[in-house]
Amino acid sequence: MIKAIIVDDEPLAHQVILHHLESYSDIKVVSQHFSAKDALYQLAKSTIDVVFLDINMPELSGLELIQSLASPPQIIIVSAYEEYALAGYELNVTDYLLKPVSAQRLQQAINKVRERISQTPKSKTITLKVDREKRKLSLDTIEYIEAYGNYVKVHQEDQTILATTTLKQILEQLLGSFTQIHKSYIVNNSRVIAVTNEHVELDTGDKIKIGKSFKEHSKVLL
Repeated sequence: MIKAIIVDDEPLAHQVILHHLESYSDIKVVSQHFSAKDALYQLAKSTIDVVFLDINMPELSGLELIQSLASPPQIIIVSAYEEYALAGYELNVTDYLLKPVSAQRLQQAINKVRERISQTPKSKTITLKVDREKRKLSLDTIEYIEAYGNYVKVHQEDQTILATTTLKQILEQLLGSFTQIHKSYIVNNSRVIAVTNEHVELDTGDKIKIGKSFKEHSKVLL
């Protein structure tokens, strides 16, 4: 599932993109934002694959949003102004669409997103600082990760490891294979077998509570 957000200060622009995306079963719009500042919070707390992004917005422009991100997701700029196209491509955006967006033109952009995702190498391990050493852990063995002060507890099949990092830092390394469902919990997507309004159930039998502000994240797990 490709997780997307829409960032545009015009409600009509949201409606057009949502209408076109109805025919794509592999794309889930996780949230909609009417300012770039609001989108920053969403991008900080969860892994997003693609952003449909306007340029001209109050307070913070779309280009400024991209520049503020250390590791931006794929960006599809959706703008009424073609003069920003060069600046957009210099920031390595996936595509640049002019309003009004046609279904055919959006399909071309989505195909580019899929192609980039397929070409992205996905690591099956993660390296964390445990005690005074760096330790490589297999992602397949990790069930979920829990915030613990200035550390995280990494719950594996046979042990729990205390690592020196934060949930935000570790989520940035997990390349979309894990999802934050609570301010204190990240779960391994492949270990999820059931989702309710209140919790996520893993194949180990563990039930992890879903935070109120993370309910939209949990909807794309199954």
